[in-house]
Amino acid sequence: MAKVAPLYRGAPAAPVLERATRRLDEPLRVAIAGRLKAGKSTLLNALVGQELAATDAGECTRIVTWFRDGHTYRVQALLRDGSARQLPPGPTGGLLDIDLGRLGADDVDRLLVDWPSQALRSMTLVDTPGLDSLSAELSRRTEAALAPGAGGISEADAVVYLMRHVHASDMRFLEAFRDDPGERRAINAVGVLARADEVGHARPDALESAATIAARYREDQRLRGLCQTVMPVAGLLAASAATLREDEFRALGRLATAPEADTDRLLLSASRFATAEADVDVDARRRAFLLDRYGLFGVRRSVRLLREGTVTTAGELSRELVRESGLGPLREVLTTRFAGRADVLRAQSALTVLEGVIKRWPVSTAASLRTEIEQITAGAHEFVEVRLLDRLHTGAIPLPDEERFEAERLLGGEGLAPPARLGLPDDARGEEVARAAQSTLGRWQRRAEHPGSPREVRDAARAVVRTCEGLLVSARRVGRPAG
Repeated sequence: MAKVAPLYRGAPAAPVLERATRRLDEPLRVAIAGRLKAGKSTLLNALVGQELAATDAGECTRIVTWFRDGHTYRVQALLRDGSARQLPPGPTGGLLDIDLGRLGADDVDRLLVDWPSQALRSMTLVDTPGLDSLSAELSRRTEAALAPGAGGISEADAVVYLMRHVHASDMRFLEAFRDDPGERRAINAVGVLARADEVGHARPDALESAATIAARYREDQRLRGLCQTVMPVAGLLAASAATLREDEFRALGRLATAPEADTDRLLLSASRFATAEADVDVDARRRAFLLDRYGLFGVRRSVRLLREGTVTTAGELSRELVRESGLGPLREVLTTRFAGRADVLRAQSALTVLEGVIKRWPVSTAASLRTEIEQITAGAHEFVEVRLLDRLHTGAIPLPDEERFEAERLLGGEGLAPPARLGLPDDARGEEVARAAQSTLGRWQRRAEHPGSPREVRDAARAVVRTCEGLLVSARRVGRPAG
């Protein structure tokens, strides 16, 4: 960027390059997208562990909203005319109560919400209006914010896409996000089977059923080419459990200690639980509140955990519900597969901007600049890994399933740490990692040299060999005695 920027000083391309340069030092941008009522804002609140995003159908849910780490709580509106305006709290003063004043949703390009949060230090989360909504304008805003624009790249580095069932509109959006000249493909998108607790009418085995459906989606070749994995998450359960209050815990405890037959009759359906008269020490208003916060599955599960004595405190119940919700694996994916590759993804975005600028506004040194960009992307092994991982996901390389799964893992598909790449426990010692790396290296060297393999398979195997060599060198360095 430093080399190219002086060539375009004062030219129309200068602001584009300036934004791309700033982006190199910013946290990774992860968008949360999906159809209307998929539970996007609820999932964002669960990931942050704080009720930041509005989940009702208010004016703010019609605006793309960025949530960033900041020193204090602040909300700014970036208007379509290019100006910015700081927004005061609404009448209640709550985090979710943002006062747009005389502004309408159509006046605002995006909202920027700053909030001190450990979860937001490594990534900026972008909440988007629902796709395929009754308003074509809302869908257009989301697509405009996330699909590659005139600069050649998306505003988001990665996307978490929520789905209940796979609709044509889901496939269209994922294909649009994938359509990037920087070759950001399936590895930059994660699918979430949303509201997993509602599968099978919130039966006790709802989350197991959701896991089975998600596993089937993971093997769907159409989805494999568009997102790296699909995982079930009960967003409402996770968000509410993370902020469980003592008064809610006491109410759930009274339901658990009431006569079992009375409580079980109430829990037969959501409407009965919220409105029916019953001889339990929790009135209908409080029950309706619990239902709104935790859903029928969450209430049923809480009552069972308390009744069986599996948990005895509010903290224990909170941790258990969050664990069962599936939020943990999603957080791990975001941390290891997205944030772990943040430097590579940001650099790739910057190079894509450079390519677009040179193509749109050619300069005398354009040919040599393109050559340098090609040398960087072809020579940097991190870029090679990203591209190969994508091609493996899309089935473009004819490897047997067992080898394909191992190659994806070695390339960082399940985490970037050496033990994760080699399929070892997180606490594996240096010598154990070295032995595994040596064995794996030899196996892939033989694959790369096999005369009967197609050329694309041999090329892929050579890239995996380079990864294994790096893992071996790293493990030996760690295992070498001090001095």
